[in-house]
Amino acid sequence: MKNTLYISATLRIFAEHKTEVEVEGNTVQEALCDLCEKYPECKKIFEDNGKIKPFVSIFVNDMRVHSDAKLKEGDRILLLPVIAGGASGIISDERRKAVMLDDKEIERYNKHLMLRNIGVKGQKRIKAAKVLVIGLGSLGAPVVQYLATAGVGTLGIADFDEVSLGNLQSQVIHTIKDINRPKTASARDKIKAVNPNVKIETINERIIADNIAEIIDGYDVIVDCTDNYQSRYLINDACVLCKKPLVFGAIYQFEGQVSVFDVQNESPCFRCQFPAPPPAGLVPTCSAGGTISPLSGIIGSIQANEVLKLIIGGGETLTGRLFLMDTWNFRTSVLNICRDENCPVCGKSPSITEITEFDYEDFCGLKPCEEENSVETIEPAELKARMDSGEPLTVIDIREPHERAIYRFPNAVYIPIGQLVRRQKELDANTDTVFICTEGKRSILAINTLKDAGYTGRMLSLSGGVNAAKEIFFANEKA
Repeated sequence: MKNTLYISATLRIFAEHKTEVEVEGNTVQEALCDLCEKYPECKKIFEDNGKIKPFVSIFVNDMRVHSDAKLKEGDRILLLPVIAGGASGIISDERRKAVMLDDKEIERYNKHLMLRNIGVKGQKRIKAAKVLVIGLGSLGAPVVQYLATAGVGTLGIADFDEVSLGNLQSQVIHTIKDINRPKTASARDKIKAVNPNVKIETINERIIADNIAEIIDGYDVIVDCTDNYQSRYLINDACVLCKKPLVFGAIYQFEGQVSVFDVQNESPCFRCQFPAPPPAGLVPTCSAGGTISPLSGIIGSIQANEVLKLIIGGGETLTGRLFLMDTWNFRTSVLNICRDENCPVCGKSPSITEITEFDYEDFCGLKPCEEENSVETIEPAELKARMDSGEPLTVIDIREPHERAIYRFPNAVYIPIGQLVRRQKELDANTDTVFICTEGKRSILAINTLKDAGYTGRMLSLSGGVNAAKEIFFANEKA
C-alpha cells in the first residue's frame, strides 16, 4: 500500500533533498526499506541490523510508533531526528500573595490584566516567578525579551559567548555596538532598558556537569535555548534530577521544535523522545546548516508562551507533546510523545543518578573515537602552503550547496558525501586527497566511508574544516 513519508530537514541530504517521498509497505519497516531502495544513502540512518538509529523517532499520523507498526493506505509517516495538558500554576498562592503590583505596573501590564485567564492573580504569579534562560543566541534573544516585557520578576540569563557580527541576523537582542561584548551584558542592558523592574541574574560562564545543579537551583522554570547536543542532554538530565520543568526549543534551517518536559508531573523527558544524538558528522549542525532569521523569533516566542502558561497555570501546555513547524512549506504538527519506562534518567530503573558521573562529551561524540583517531588530518596553513607550491593534491569539498555559496574553496572538486562511494573512481589513489567540510566532522565520516568501501589512497581531513581555514584562505573575500 502507498503512503507518504515526510523527511525532516536534517535528514534530507540522504534523500536528494526531498521533503516528501511516496513509499510502499504494509508496515513501517517495509516502508523504510522501500525508502532505502529509492535513496540508498538513507541507509546511513540505520543500524547494521536494519533498525533505525536511536536519534531518529518514527511517527505515523502524529503518533510515535515502532518500526513494526502496521500501516493503512494513506498513512503519513514522519522521520524526526533530534536537533537540544493542562497544568496548575507552578507559583504557589503564598508566593503570589507576597508580591504587589504598583500603579505603574498595573498600567504597564494592562493587556494581561484584561485577560480573564491571567488577570491580577496571574500577573502576580508572573512577577513572583524565577526563570532561567540558558543560551542568549537566536532562541534566547526573543525568549528573554518577551519574558521581561511580560513582567517575570527574576530572570536568569546564562551564556559564555561574546556577540559577533554573524549573530545579528537572528539574535535580535544584540546590536552592532554590542560586538565583542559578553552576550549576558548585552542582554542585561536591553532588558533593563525595556523593563527596569525585572531582576537580572547573569551567568557568564559555560554550564557544565560540575556547576549546572547549583546554577539551576532556585529557579522555577528552565528554558533550553542552546545549540548543541551536549548541552541539551545535560540540561535535560539536570532538570529531571532536580525536578525542574524544562521548556525546550530547537531550530534548523526552516524548521523548529518546542516541547515542555516536566517529569514531576509524569511527563516524558528529552531522552524519552530522543534517546541518543546522531553520530558526530552525520548531519550538519545549526551553525553549518543555517536558519532563516524569523524562525528564531517564532519558536522563541512559543517557548516564552509555554513558560508563562506554566507560571500562570490553567493553560494547555506542550507537556508530553512536541510542536513542529516547517516555515518554508508552512506545515505544523503537534506530536504526542510518551514516557519511556527504560529511559536512563527518568525511567523505572534509571542508570543516570548523578550528572557529574555521566560522560556527556563521549555520549555526544565530542571525544575522538578510535575511527576518528585513525584519520589523518592536515592543518589549514599546511594545506595552503602545499597548494601554493603547486604540489599535486586533490581537494574534495563535501559541503552542501548553501554552505559552498558562502565560501567557495579554491581549486576544490565538489562531490556530495552521499555520492563518494559510487564516484570513488574519480579519485587518484596515487595523489593525496584532502576532504573539507564546514567544521571538520563530516570529512572524517567521508574518509571512513571510503575506507569501508575499499579505497586505498591516502586521505586527509582538513582540521577544523572551512571554519578554521577562513582567515588563511578567505581573508580578502566577501560572501
